[in-house]
Amino acid sequence: MPRFDRSEGNLLYKQVSDYVREKIYSREWGVNEPIPSEHELMDMLQLSRGTVQKGIQQLVDEGLLVKQRGRGTFVTQPVMTRPSSNRLLSFGESMSEQGIEYATKVVEHRVEQASRVCAENLGIQPGDEHLYLVRVRYVHDLPVMLIESHLSLSACPGLDRADLEHEVLFAAVERLGGRSVGRSEVSYSARAIGRMRGDWLCCDEHSPVLVMDQLVFLEDGAPIEWGSVWMPANRCIISSETRRA
Repeated sequence: MPRFDRSEGNLLYKQVSDYVREKIYSREWGVNEPIPSEHELMDMLQLSRGTVQKGIQQLVDEGLLVKQRGRGTFVTQPVMTRPSSNRLLSFGESMSEQGIEYATKVVEHRVEQASRVCAENLGIQPGDEHLYLVRVRYVHDLPVMLIESHLSLSACPGLDRADLEHEVLFAAVERLGGRSVGRSEVSYSARAIGRMRGDWLCCDEHSPVLVMDQLVFLEDGAPIEWGSVWMPANRCIISSETRRA
């Protein structure tokens, strides 16, 4: 039986969360498998039902577990995989290539004046107009990613009038701008989602997310998109294949 620190200031429900989380991270309890029931955990850990429930609920809020009525509590399975390669594909193109059916909802769409930092990244002047666009991608009605973009209207006039719920962004850029998308600069980091983006992705504000910050250029080197993609840790994974030379 695991040992729990019952001294003052050490919250037992958090220790329950740590115990179950470690079972998941060590893969002792696998994806799509049910974890022990509340009563089994109470007997196993010698703790009250309220403590066990609160510890489990924390992991549900984090997205590591999901409760299914009448079946139990299960370790979650990521909804989609994002392959990592040297090919520059939009997320919509990547999902289509994998045969994943998805829907897109535009939650923010407005023409704004560029801040100094935004202007530097888009190669425009501070105060110039650009398109601020936020889209949520859904798979099986579950939000799997939030795409937040600052887009150059000087590089692609008319982009603010495109139907970006039904047309892939890169396709719209190439159709309206007359130039192909060329390359991107990408960095990854782990963050907590925060309240506003958590609301868009139906996550607790403290949920872990993988964030991809990117700057996308057209074929002639002109910046077109500066933004971030927010992916809940339990719903998306990045995969890659490498070969030894």
